Amino acid sequence: MKKTNATILIIDDQEDILFACKMVLKKHFETIFTLNNPKKVVELLAENEVDVILLDMNYRIGFEDGREGIYLLKEIKTLSPKTTVILMTAFGKVETAVEGLKLGAFDYILKPWDNEKLVSVVKFAVEENRKIRKKTIDSVKVDSFFIGKSIAIQKAYSLADKVAKTDANVLILGENGTGKFVLAHYIHQQSNRKKEAFVHVDLGSLSESIFESELFGYAKGAFTDAKNDTPGRFEAAQNGTIFLDEIGNVPLHLQTKLLQVIQNKSVTRLGESKSRPLNIRIITATNLDLKKEVNAKKFREDLYYRINTMEIKLPSLHERKEDIVPLATFLLEKITQKYEREEIVFEEKALEQIQKNAWKGNIREMENRIERAVILCENNTIKSADLDLDVINFSPFEMEEMPLSDIEKISIEKVLYRNNFNISKSAEELGLSRAALYRRMEKYNLGSTD
Repeated sequence: MKKTNATILIIDDQEDILFACKMVLKKHFETIFTLNNPKKVVELLAENEVDVILLDMNYRIGFEDGREGIYLLKEIKTLSPKTTVILMTAFGKVETAVEGLKLGAFDYILKPWDNEKLVSVVKFAVEENRKIRKKTIDSVKVDSFFIGKSIAIQKAYSLADKVAKTDANVLILGENGTGKFVLAHYIHQQSNRKKEAFVHVDLGSLSESIFESELFGYAKGAFTDAKNDTPGRFEAAQNGTIFLDEIGNVPLHLQTKLLQVIQNKSVTRLGESKSRPLNIRIITATNLDLKKEVNAKKFREDLYYRINTMEIKLPSLHERKEDIVPLATFLLEKITQKYEREEIVFEEKALEQIQKNAWKGNIREMENRIERAVILCENNTIKSADLDLDVINFSPFEMEEMPLSDIEKISIEKVLYRNNFNISKSAEELGLSRAALYRRMEKYNLGSTD
């Protein structure tokens, strides 16, 4: 039997599972790697091109909720987006695996597995992976993501185009959900490093205890669980781009260590004394006003000037209102393709509410709302109720022009809808007595006051 030229990685903390799975698959595929420690996946993916990963969802005794598997799936999709991931889970834990499918996993296999089924699923995954890899970076369409026509967003992407061909450090500023990750990836794709790694690190999610080991790596024996030499995220981005998201949330004492790496373009693993040179592009992002943080002594001034050779501000959606409906249409097309429901459309009233909504969570909030609507809508039409925008949210600029009575009515109506017209809960949230809330409901004709 001729083996398929593919590299398969199996990740599981049980040696018997690794052995059994490898024995089945090695008859059909050229290269099989196994890992019993999921923390080593960064190192392995940095050194090898893996086609398919079989990923167990639980790694600690007594923890069977699959959250570790979900976390690892996100990490793998960031480190190696072209790698296809198959989840392995026990019978009865399918719900978490389905969540994994929504996050980009290709399929899942129940343990204990049927050998023929295992081989069949992996072969199919390899075939699909081949199709993905044929789509080279240069063949990606320019319009595969939404930019918009507003002056603010055009200015941001114009700056991105100018800085992309350089190695200058870039600081991206913007509210949550404005597309900082998308812009950082765009800069990488337009750069001379586009064929190398793009490593995304959410600094806000790293606890202080693992900050240094995750970013800088560690030597064997550096601490209790350090059983092997392991590179960190900076080394994983060698020759490519590292995107340090939420840099404003890094504590002051860790900012010093980060500054040393960025300034010296070298990294020293925990437990080692020698520094390793880095050839990387550094992009950072935050939703905080770093100038204010510097003045408040919460962010190092030298680090601030080191990371923002070029500063790019992404506008919020209320600053680019002309892009709101076109963006919603783009997101609908993207999501309907994902769910293979391309015939879905917005009703006119839903589009009106989309245009008027405040979108405090910006693009991320809009995408989540539309995805929910695609799942819930009937007759291939998205209505206002499907978007969960029963009450129109107004931007601060619009509310400045409203009479106080209108603002009060809107505020009460929003709370009532949020609490499904539960009077006790709504009154408590509004800081009113039940009787006072009833009077206002009657005054503004807000539902029954029986």
